[in-house]
Amino acid sequence: MAFEPQLVYQTLASAPIVPVFYHPDAAVTCQIIKACYDGGIRAFEFTNRGENAKEVFKVLCDFISTNYPKMALGIGTVFNALQAEEFIALGADFVVQPCTTMDVAEVCKAQNIAWMPGAMTVSEVYNATSLGAEIVKIFPGNVVGSGFVKALKGPLPKVKVMVTGGVEPTPESLKEWFSAGVSAVGIGSQLFPKAVVEAGNFEEIAQKINTLLTYYQTLAPTA
Repeated sequence: MAFEPQLVYQTLASAPIVPVFYHPDAAVTCQIIKACYDGGIRAFEFTNRGENAKEVFKVLCDFISTNYPKMALGIGTVFNALQAEEFIALGADFVVQPCTTMDVAEVCKAQNIAWMPGAMTVSEVYNATSLGAEIVKIFPGNVVGSGFVKALKGPLPKVKVMVTGGVEPTPESLKEWFSAGVSAVGIGSQLFPKAVVEAGNFEEIAQKINTLLTYYQTLAPTA
């Protein structure tokens, strides 16, 4: 059973680092998910970026429901209603977009699924919240910078944002973004160096994540 939206948001609030990952091999991705869970992650975004993404995602849903039922599994890089419907049917707990489209908003609302649309400007952020987004994904973070988030909080002080792109898996980067006012961060390839994944050093990934989440706890009172 999919997570209720509020449970997804609560899960993000307690461990606000979201791995953003794609690999065509389901077995490798399952090992990545295990490492993330062992490190303390409770929300994982698999991106819809490969020809067999749906096949892999189905395996991941079964793997997580059997082994890690407290892990929320989301699907990213969703552009239209059909894609959202297909992945929700497979078991997606939340949907992440690089942009904001009304048809995906409507699907997620109708099916009671957490929706995190992408935005890059104040107008786009405002429009996303007007369509019902409780958390807006700022993307690409490396282009807009942490200063944009600080400025955004002026006219839109209550908006919750998750930044993806430009977040490095380091204490310094976490401090920069959370101090700017983000509610969560998404980290992709830098969290999963190709050499580490290919070597099967999944424990190294788990330890890195645990270190980051432990550091986040020192920021939490003021984040």
